[in-house]
Amino acid sequence: MGYNITLGINWQGKPDFKGLIERARAADEAGVHSIWVAEAWGRDAFTTLTLLAEHTRRAALASAIVNIYSRTPGALAQHFATLDELSGGRMIIGLGTSGPQVIEHFHGVAFNPPLTRMREYVDIINLLMAGQPLNYEGRLFKLKRGFTLRFEPPRKHIPIYIASLNRKSVEFTAHKADGWLPVMIPLGRLKQAIADFRAAAASAGRDPKSVAVKSPSTIHVTSNPDRARAAQAGTLSFYAARMGTFYAEQLTRFGFGDDVRKIGEAWAAGGSKAGTEAVSRRLLDEMGYVGDLAGARERLAAEAEAGADLHRVEVDAADLAGYERTLAALAA
Repeated sequence: MGYNITLGINWQGKPDFKGLIERARAADEAGVHSIWVAEAWGRDAFTTLTLLAEHTRRAALASAIVNIYSRTPGALAQHFATLDELSGGRMIIGLGTSGPQVIEHFHGVAFNPPLTRMREYVDIINLLMAGQPLNYEGRLFKLKRGFTLRFEPPRKHIPIYIASLNRKSVEFTAHKADGWLPVMIPLGRLKQAIADFRAAAASAGRDPKSVAVKSPSTIHVTSNPDRARAAQAGTLSFYAARMGTFYAEQLTRFGFGDDVRKIGEAWAAGGSKAGTEAVSRRLLDEMGYVGDLAGARERLAAEAEAGADLHRVEVDAADLAGYERTLAALAA
């Protein structure tokens, strides 16, 4: 069975653009489905996506994610339409709301109302991509001059994937988006979550399989599992303890309330190191995989059986040839 393998590009840390290009080319040759560029409060996503569009030929390119507060819907339509032209029609629009910590204290924009804002962004981006005059009467955006993009993008619609957590936003994603980016769902609960999502799509009169689902976990193939687990634990502890309440509430909904409490208490008492050390092995194993290639294939099968269409992987390899071989073996 073949798998749609995706890669994630980090938004922070020391830059290595030469290495990024080399790995992207190797991944492209290995047959990965898509390369996703994150954005938070480090490097922007669009500059890196431009670089990847120039140096890859087949893999889809996506934002993972850009928020819907720091740029207008018109600006996002411009960005993605231009990138779709540059890449030869390979873009995926990955959108999310982020959270009030980032939106209000990095971007300086009032956070609410996120679902209304997402709905209007999707409407406006789709109108502009379709070449229709931009006359739109929304709650937040009232656009009356009939603007259109002054060039013709290669496609009249770029797929939109939405990162969503709570019931209403997940339902909206099922009704209106081309793909779902679920967040922090443990493997043991993923099958039911995807089934519920596809039922919501069906209730809107859509083919449930027409909306793709990207697995929320990362499969990390490595010969140094301790280091990889420590990195994953650091990310989990930060989101559980320091990124507002959304992620903590999500983990609690899925049965990890005690873990969230312990991580929060440890972080409050001893900072990030203590918070990371408080992440349980059970939580780590449910939220991702770290290990060898054989185990990674088993995890891919489990995610696919749960209903996931796309699977994020990371690969540690001594050289580019090994990197490409491992990705090809995972995708095959």
